[in-house]
Amino acid sequence: MPRRITLRLASLALCLALATPGAAQWTTPQWNADAGLPSLASSTSHAASNEEFKLGRAWMRQFRARAPIWQDPIAQDYIESMVERLLPHSGLGGNRPLVTLVESRQLNAFAVPGGVIGVNAGLFAFADEEDELVSVLAHELGHLSQRHYARGQARAEQTQIPAMAAMLAGMLIAASGGGDAGIGMAMGSQAAFIQDQLAYSRRFEQEADRIGLQAMAEAGFDPHAMVRMFRAMQRMVSLQGGNPPEFLLSHPVTESRISDSEDRARQLTLGRKRNDGPRYHLVRARALLVIHQRDPQQAATRLKQDGAPQQAMRYLDALITARQGDTDSALQTLDALARELPDLAMLPATAAQVAFEAGRYDEAIERSRRQLRLMPGYVPARQLLGEALLQRNPEQAWRVLRELSEQRNEDPQVFTLLAEAAGRSEREGWGHLARGEHLQLSGRIDDAIRQLDVAKRVAQEEGDATAVSRIEQRRSDFIDYRETMEKFQ
Repeated sequence: MPRRITLRLASLALCLALATPGAAQWTTPQWNADAGLPSLASSTSHAASNEEFKLGRAWMRQFRARAPIWQDPIAQDYIESMVERLLPHSGLGGNRPLVTLVESRQLNAFAVPGGVIGVNAGLFAFADEEDELVSVLAHELGHLSQRHYARGQARAEQTQIPAMAAMLAGMLIAASGGGDAGIGMAMGSQAAFIQDQLAYSRRFEQEADRIGLQAMAEAGFDPHAMVRMFRAMQRMVSLQGGNPPEFLLSHPVTESRISDSEDRARQLTLGRKRNDGPRYHLVRARALLVIHQRDPQQAATRLKQDGAPQQAMRYLDALITARQGDTDSALQTLDALARELPDLAMLPATAAQVAFEAGRYDEAIERSRRQLRLMPGYVPARQLLGEALLQRNPEQAWRVLRELSEQRNEDPQVFTLLAEAAGRSEREGWGHLARGEHLQLSGRIDDAIRQLDVAKRVAQEEGDATAVSRIEQRRSDFIDYRETMEKFQ
């Protein structure tokens, strides 16, 4: 990574406790809501938790600009639903973390100050049961709820903040494919303060474990799964000759930590367990297919070796069959699974996705609409309906995607589709504005500003005064954001 980019990322991380809000919200057809960008203005005070939460969105923009994002609405919905189940028991109040999925086979998950949770596809590959994956999410939520970053900063401000900045830059290198170089940078940045902070860091890890264990038990997940996950990680390190996965570099597992978690888990009473059937294993199949996209049969072999339910094996087989061009056979399998498991929303949504990817747009629209009549809140189906309607009725696509953008105003993929729908329904000014929003959400603020200049010119030619006003407002927000960023280059 060039030095200039690294310094910019380090500066962004340095300001993780010094920000004011917000995210773009387009809450009416005219998008007149008061929406701003995260401000990185300097301050001498320590962050309040809500300020950290808002600035997490700024960090996410930079992360998206560099990291390989795993764009899978079905997997995204699954992780968000797991976070939602844990959230009431994690001490985070009403602040909903922003979840991002990373297309990486590395075993890793992370929490960024300000309410960002990241999950690599590789975590699904490692965790062969749902409660193990949930244990990692619960642990990361524990870090966020206790504001460990801010507490550590208060204790060692002169050493920890620069180190945290470099660690975040290293995280981006690793996520972008830099692998060991990024990990080495992250670990090397700790050299100046690791000796002083070691016991403190261990205390933070232990505290996050205990909060995570409690949250798991109250939410109906088996807290002993966290212990099993730790043991499996230890075995992995041993088999790899002492080369730990990314997750263990920032979350070291010691025997005392495992023992403490084991003792704590034994004392907890499990809440009401909700049976989601094979849902986790189906999502895991999707993750394995991403990891082994060049050789899908490796995904099938891995799933079979881990003893996955037959329904998950059939689901993966349908996805592979669809990729091979046999759409009818894939749909027959998916429809049969949907009849067996009528409560799993991802099954009819997957069938609609398979039809769409085969160019059967009318069928994709019909399948999505049929599902939404029964499950109107299922986001992957709504997004697919909007995308399919782009091929048949851009006006309807515009309405569907505009409404979706109000709900998912931090989702760049939704704004990409919205921009296309605006253009195809002869709303060129709004289309360029949507492209600008996509660009700023993806960390490309200069490109976003240039896009808004085009948007304003087009909106003026169209005589759309409402669009012109909104574009001018957003351009001002974008300029302020860029100027503040430049101070820290």
